[in-house]
Amino acid sequence: MFDMMKMMGKVKEVQEKMKEAQAALSLIEVEGESGAGLVKATVNGQKRVIKVEIDDSLVNTADKDIVQDLIVAAINKAMDEADVLAKEHMQKQTEGILPNIPGFDLGNMFNG
Repeated sequence: MFDMMKMMGKVKEVQEKMKEAQAALSLIEVEGESGAGLVKATVNGQKRVIKVEIDDSLVNTADKDIVQDLIVAAINKAMDEADVLAKEHMQKQTEGILPNIPGFDLGNMFNG
């Protein structure tokens, strides 16, 4: 009986840590760029695009297709990096609380 109560306390502790860790993900900012820095995109650890910057030299209707491709590439690079940092953050926040279970990926628990 005591072990069950102890375990439930741990579960509640893990839930609180997960909430704190998830909230902190909004503070992580990652920048991706393409075209040697001509287009930059910034996203947070919650996979939300914060801003996109386009170099003035690209603002030309004749360059529309390339600008669109560069934006997609920059955003995808930033999203990939945000995934890596989010997983690292979640692992650090839950370190010592949960055992390391192969295949149990806390980084994917909040992906929507």
